[in-house]
Amino acid sequence: MNKEKVKVTVYGAEVKCASCVNAPGSKETYEWLQAAIARKYDDNAISYQYFDIHTSDQEDADGDLIDRLLEEELFYPLVVVEGQIVGEGNPRLKSVYKALEANGLQAAPDS
Repeated sequence: MNKEKVKVTVYGAEVKCASCVNAPGSKETYEWLQAAIARKYDDNAISYQYFDIHTSDQEDADGDLIDRLLEEELFYPLVVVEGQIVGEGNPRLKSVYKALEANGLQAAPDS
């Protein structure tokens, strides 16, 4: 099977957003998502990217999403699966899993 990997992208910042004071930071959320997804799915079928919304000229980053985050239309950390927003602020695993499965991934038999 030579299928493209499902792309999971997290947009965030070092500083927590004002309404996310009690939530984990963006980097922690990114690392937590990778660990949680790896326990349930074949990690070789997924690629991960993290973009800091305050860093310019990041290859493959969605400038429109970054602008919306900077203008506070969206909350970070923002989780995107294959271009679709699946969580913002404090993302839910259930939503992320649903998006992964909609993109063809199946839970590992032992999860």
